[in-house]
Amino acid sequence: MAAEPRGTDSHSPANSLENHVRIFDTTLRDGEQSPGASMTSAEKLEVARQLSTLGVDVIEAGFPAASPDDLEAVRRIATEVGTQGGPIVAGLARCWREDIDKAWEAVQHAAKPRIHTFLATSDLHMERKLAMTREQVLSQIEHMVGHARSLCDDIEFSPEDATRSEVDFLVEVCKIAIDQGATTLNIPDTVGYSTPIEYRDLFAELIARTPGGKDVIWSAHCHDDLGLATANTLGAIEGGARQAEVTINGIGERAGNTALEEVVMALHTRPALYEISSRINTTELVRASRLVANYTGIGVPRNKAIVGENAFAHEAGIHQDGMLKDQRTYEIMTPQTVGLTQSKLVLGKHSGKHALKVRLEELGFELTREELAEAFLRFKRLADQKKNVTDADLQALANQELLSPEEIFTIEELQVTCGRPSIPTATVRIQGANGQEYVMTGVGTGPVDAAFRAIDRVVDAENTLLEYNVHSVTEGINALGEVTVRIESAGSESRIFGGYGADADVIVASAKAYMAALNRMLAALGTKYTAGEGAPATLAGAGPVRPN
Repeated sequence: MAAEPRGTDSHSPANSLENHVRIFDTTLRDGEQSPGASMTSAEKLEVARQLSTLGVDVIEAGFPAASPDDLEAVRRIATEVGTQGGPIVAGLARCWREDIDKAWEAVQHAAKPRIHTFLATSDLHMERKLAMTREQVLSQIEHMVGHARSLCDDIEFSPEDATRSEVDFLVEVCKIAIDQGATTLNIPDTVGYSTPIEYRDLFAELIARTPGGKDVIWSAHCHDDLGLATANTLGAIEGGARQAEVTINGIGERAGNTALEEVVMALHTRPALYEISSRINTTELVRASRLVANYTGIGVPRNKAIVGENAFAHEAGIHQDGMLKDQRTYEIMTPQTVGLTQSKLVLGKHSGKHALKVRLEELGFELTREELAEAFLRFKRLADQKKNVTDADLQALANQELLSPEEIFTIEELQVTCGRPSIPTATVRIQGANGQEYVMTGVGTGPVDAAFRAIDRVVDAENTLLEYNVHSVTEGINALGEVTVRIESAGSESRIFGGYGADADVIVASAKAYMAALNRMLAALGTKYTAGEGAPATLAGAGPVRPN
């Protein structure tokens, strides 16, 4: 059976012969529940656009009842990304009327909207969390799935903690959901408890025993508490699941969710084994991974499968010898398949803006005229410093333009002195959104700390620095450095914000990343801040000690 073309009826029944697995991405919902991974509405919209480019079948855009901002984010994604020919846009809702109504309010303007509702079905959850009997749970599912179907034609139901639920009861639950109009049944391994064989057999049994089970789509949703999320998801596919619920980079609550890139590339690399495909454009995987990592401030481990920095790196002499003779000796997929490139860029300091634009488009970046102009200036400065400018350098430059938040404050100049026996000191010139310029100095334990303290004296926004990561994009003494930071706002309802910066000078990259995080925090909290001590050309001494 041929893979289903994009734009076909999303409610068509699944069957055991179907060889297409729908990719249901929940990065913007379950992934965002990872501690510190929250994103603004604008950032969610950018990630959703990349997910659409990636080719996911369903975007679970958020939990509309959670907050007005989450509802607005889902609504914008439904309106701007969920257009004709685009992905299904789903909103999550507890099995309560108010949640379901909020979800419908958010997704109704999508060309293909979906309401995804859930209720726990394990004895542990029903007794200790819900304080409901089995009969009450069955009644709630019957009424609320029916209510959701009265609003929307595409309904997904999930029996939370399904893998610790009694199978006979699960069959009864699934039958009621189908009877009330559910078109997709998701069987989540909510706490990462199952194993691949158990999970495979559970799907096979539920599909066989549930009345109407062969007329709906069955979905797998796994968590990685035992490191088995990807294996369990593949097991479910072997058992008959035809939707995989995943996140970019595997982010999510606790140990995370099944990683989209791992499931997709397992199916792509082993077609003879699984005889099942996805519609994912694999060459967009690395770009999606970096976008999510930079927005959330959660870096990708170097040894992460598929998208990690070491995924296509070879150091052992035996491996290097084999690679030189035949790449297939130690690589089961090519870097280009997932969107990486090892080629050197011919562009240099004499290249023009048009050549840069064409190469960025080849790498998958579509910058506006203003973004291209700024990227070109950065490219020229980098080309003056580096003998070889690589594709990785260009990707970092483009990301810096695309990932820049609203610039409430902008760093114009930064000067740092450090070493022994001198005291690390930084002087920064910052321009505010009102056009006012401020010059401040700060001292610290090192040059980065001094730069952050100088910025703090201008941007009087109390926060705690939680995480600081720096790495080289390319090799060599003139390598471009990327920095990501995560900060936590002060107050009783603190929030975590990420920032990204890239520059040949790692101190400058660090200051850019910190300023980006501060700008995100200020924009999200809606608070107006002014300079702490000064006016143009005012050089002050060290400010107060940073919260961290």
